[in-house]
Amino acid sequence: MEYEAVIGLEVHAQLKTRSKAFCGCMAEFGAPANSLTCPVCLGFPGSLPVLNEKALEYGLRAALALHCSVQSFSKFDRKNYFYPDLPKNYQISQYDLPLALGGFLEIEVSGAKKRIGIIRAHLEEDAGKLIHEEGHSLVDYNRAGVPLLEIVSAPEIYSPEQAYEYLASLKAILKYLEVCDCDMEKGSLRCDANVSLRKPGAKELGIKAELKNMNSFKAVRDALNYELKRQKEVLESGGSIRQETRLWDEVSGKTQAMRSKEEAMDYRYFPEPDLPPFVLSDEEIETIREGLPELPQALKQRFISQYELNSYDAGILTSEKALAEFFEACVGLYPRAKAICNWISGPLSYEFNSRNTRIESLKLKPEMLVRLIKLVEQGVLSNLAAKALLSEMLNSGRPADELIKEKDLTQVSDTKALDELLDKVIADNPGSVMDYNSGKANALMFLVGQAMRLSKGKANPKLVQEALRRRLNNA
Repeated sequence: MEYEAVIGLEVHAQLKTRSKAFCGCMAEFGAPANSLTCPVCLGFPGSLPVLNEKALEYGLRAALALHCSVQSFSKFDRKNYFYPDLPKNYQISQYDLPLALGGFLEIEVSGAKKRIGIIRAHLEEDAGKLIHEEGHSLVDYNRAGVPLLEIVSAPEIYSPEQAYEYLASLKAILKYLEVCDCDMEKGSLRCDANVSLRKPGAKELGIKAELKNMNSFKAVRDALNYELKRQKEVLESGGSIRQETRLWDEVSGKTQAMRSKEEAMDYRYFPEPDLPPFVLSDEEIETIREGLPELPQALKQRFISQYELNSYDAGILTSEKALAEFFEACVGLYPRAKAICNWISGPLSYEFNSRNTRIESLKLKPEMLVRLIKLVEQGVLSNLAAKALLSEMLNSGRPADELIKEKDLTQVSDTKALDELLDKVIADNPGSVMDYNSGKANALMFLVGQAMRLSKGKANPKLVQEALRRRLNNA
């Protein structure tokens, strides 16, 4: 029997504020354990929380960017549960009157666009972190109280691939807004997935399992694939699905039962007595809305229309805000959008991927890349030499002209010098010459490659190819 997958995602994004949600402790990653705590975030008797205004602003920015309806009246609640990393034994969260309701996010999978609803976005505080080692567990409360925005999708995701694209699109928006650094390795972006199966055409949802402990988008996709297969096997064997929380084990590639899934009543929500409800005016909401930057999807469409790029290239350039800004800065200096795009998505992307860094961390200014492209187009440098030079520029931060002079990299276009080079290539490769003369066109490119090797990449490849073809055709 075939089944339809139904997936809903709950994303917790740590808001990139300097201090925690309800106290003045710094919200930093990597500080010594329990060094960023105070009576408020540790829940000492008599301590009182105060809402971080910047956390509210960041939450509003994200909610508006996701087309949510911001609630003019909202409040905080106490979500009661008992766990060692929750010092107060409750979490300050939002229940029935959250920050925002009813948004959506558009994704594209295999060329098809799909709109996924967002049920709600609400503010809450993070818990601490348990560290398990050598048969015992330790608790670090530095993360306790860090502001979170929880974004809950509607159960309108029908495949692991759609889930992956939803997360990638959401991450891009949060990074463009500069409200979250989205570093999943540091835990600043975390995702839980609710997954179930139902018969095609059925309106009622199946019994769901909640998946946790996924620390990358790939892990989310892998965990969903496994869980859908597991649930299908259970149903086809005549069994029934338990509503439970399951942990993803990346080593075994399996989900494992952790506990039965809680319902809202289990948390015994009640209004947070130490925080008054807060009211937002229409003017305050519109001020935030007007300050939103151009977001990835809109920017991608503009790049397609304004710079005549295809969807793939525009998608690469707008995948990171800094990359899009670098591209536009280059085009402002040299209006050759496609050539600049090719260098950014090709050699430059290779460099920052191999260095495991981002473009903003590289020692490269837009004018430096533009100058390198011009030197190639003017015939001063071959493509091969320019790519090697780019790596040197990134290592040293020095401009192309300075390095060309120092390393004698100027492309050889002199006719006499090329003739001497081609004499040797033809003499050293008689077999390839015979292959070309017998109709094997690919032999010409082999000879061009030999010429480039002998010249150490300095020969002008276009002139080499033209001269070789002329010589061999007239031989």
